[in-house]
Amino acid sequence: MRRPRINRRAPRAPIPEEQDDTGRAPRIVALIPAHNEAERIAASIAALYRQERPPHRVVVVADNCTDDTPQIARANGATVIASRANRHKKAGALNQALDSVLHELTATDFVLVQDADTVLRPSFVASAIEAMDRSVGAVGGIFYGEHGGGLLGALQRIEFHRYAREIARRDYRADVLTGTATLFRVRTLRELKAARLDGRIGGGTSYYSLASLTEDDEITKAVRTLGYRTVSPPGCAVVTEVMTSLPKLWHQRLRWQRGALENLRDYGWTKVTAPYIVRQGFMGLSVLFLALYLVFTAWMLTRGRPEFTPFWIAVGLVFVAEKVVTARGAGWKSQLLAGTLAVELAYDMFQHAVYLRSLWDMARRREERWCAT
Repeated sequence: MRRPRINRRAPRAPIPEEQDDTGRAPRIVALIPAHNEAERIAASIAALYRQERPPHRVVVVADNCTDDTPQIARANGATVIASRANRHKKAGALNQALDSVLHELTATDFVLVQDADTVLRPSFVASAIEAMDRSVGAVGGIFYGEHGGGLLGALQRIEFHRYAREIARRDYRADVLTGTATLFRVRTLRELKAARLDGRIGGGTSYYSLASLTEDDEITKAVRTLGYRTVSPPGCAVVTEVMTSLPKLWHQRLRWQRGALENLRDYGWTKVTAPYIVRQGFMGLSVLFLALYLVFTAWMLTRGRPEFTPFWIAVGLVFVAEKVVTARGAGWKSQLLAGTLAVELAYDMFQHAVYLRSLWDMARRREERWCAT
């Protein structure tokens, strides 16, 4: 699909605010896009009904399902909407579902979009609504990894805990409205669609972009381009699936990284994208520095006289200490794993390989055909 050019100079044109003459409290509709999620959909729905402020309606968007997902969803109290001739995976299914439910809602109502493999903590919805002042367009979740998955699962849980610490350090600003769970204002969603229709934001003519590999990353930039803040307050925790094999993890991370780079390419340098571009640049530098460090270490070992000076020993100890401290939230076993350094170094090298492969594929303009994960 050809990516529409983004007009970055056009001012935001907000849709006129609707009034609710009944004076009722805002309604909350939860959307769960699901493709063959029979094993997990019941737990996701149950967590919504356990919310301190439960949604008024739970809608499972059954996208080309060939298992019992629709039947299980209905049995657990959800409404089921089947996608129609959808070729655009999660984004396409969500666009169809949003078109079918938004006409029932006012601008002050809310739509919660969450993955079918994710369980929300009971405080999620209440915390998200509390964070919704007029400057906030959407509230994203802070995701943690579920138990299991062996060594690979442990490494992902450490990674997710570090990301949660980073969100807290940034005063709970959401750099990505994670697909695991995000609460939108209805007004924001309508503005997004209007901006795409007007050509002020690219990615198609609906709510979610059909031109992006990572629709959650793209919609974050779209919401912020409209002038809204995006946040992830501490009460908005979720537990989500971890990849249990290297091929699955490679597949997932390559899509995430490639999608993030392509979104930045499409938006270009703006006030919104500048911090993201700088961070991608630092990622490139970390790839370079780690490669140099490994080459230098290999060179010393081949000489047969490794020179471990006090300076380099101190640098290594600081690096280990940082790894251990930032893994604290994941438990003592994760801290021990981080302290070994060698395993996490291998995981870092895996992430760097993903980054380099993404750059290579973009340079070759290689088209990706994988399914969303």
